[in-house]
Amino acid sequence: MSEGLARNCRTFATLLLLLGSCCLAEPLPSAKHSGRGEHIDFDIPALGLPQALDVYSEVTGVAVLVDQQLTVGRRSAAVSGRFSARAGLRLLLSGTGLMAVFTREDAFTLRRAEVSRPTERDGPQPVIDRRRVSGGYAGVVQAALEDALCRSQTTRPGNYRVAFQLWIGPQGRVEHSHLLGSSGEARRDTALIELLRELRVPQVPPSSLPQPITVLILPEREGSGVHCQRFEGTR
Repeated sequence: MSEGLARNCRTFATLLLLLGSCCLAEPLPSAKHSGRGEHIDFDIPALGLPQALDVYSEVTGVAVLVDQQLTVGRRSAAVSGRFSARAGLRLLLSGTGLMAVFTREDAFTLRRAEVSRPTERDGPQPVIDRRRVSGGYAGVVQAALEDALCRSQTTRPGNYRVAFQLWIGPQGRVEHSHLLGSSGEARRDTALIELLRELRVPQVPPSSLPQPITVLILPEREGSGVHCQRFEGTR
């Protein structure tokens, strides 16, 4: 082998090693689902995020290019049903505190979640119902969470502890969330992720509010401050 050819081979090998440190998955050559509007049948259970991204890439043919350190210790949400590739990805990333950024139609990377900026298309801003909550924005968020958590026996506070982070967008909608640990029951974790994905806070967050907001739900015996009884008979 000539010296020039050997040098080129070494360069190629180094490039492969560098790519191996940041690419979790690449599209299968036969995959045909990367089109934005095409719907795909998903059946991906909640998994460690690196494994879930591998499965997602195999199903959709979309390449995942991400620093592996960003995914360590994070779990995906389950995705079951028929969705577009991008909608399926949003569901999969629910509760991870990460967001996808597409670098091209069939490839994306991940970064830590950020909230969107308000635009003229967003329309009127929601307002607080002061008859129901007071005490600043923390009280608004707490009231919205209490109402949502108390709607289901699965998420009803009282006998579990869990911490999570919320990124609240300019319309008061929770755009991202991150469970900081398990509540002790996988079914409840899934329910919490789904609940947070749909949560809306009836007031826009102040521009000075540091995000994410960290919330800790404590067992009743430790003083969680959540009183579901006040919502009973009001729905």
